[in-house]
Amino acid sequence: MIIIGFALVGAVLGGMTAKKRNGTGADIAQYAAGYGIAFALVGVVATLILHRMAL
Repeated sequence: MIIIGFALVGAVLGGMTAKKRNGTGADIAQYAAGYGIAFALVGVVATLILHRMAL
């Protein structure tokens, strides 16, 4: 669940960033995908750290 949450937040932030920079629809989609993937990766690391600390 942490990974999905991070990915969604990243996608929203990426879309907002591209829209603020007056990007086209393709730019908004690319930024949303890029930010979503990057934030999902951070979510994976956070999940692993939390999982290891719990054991």
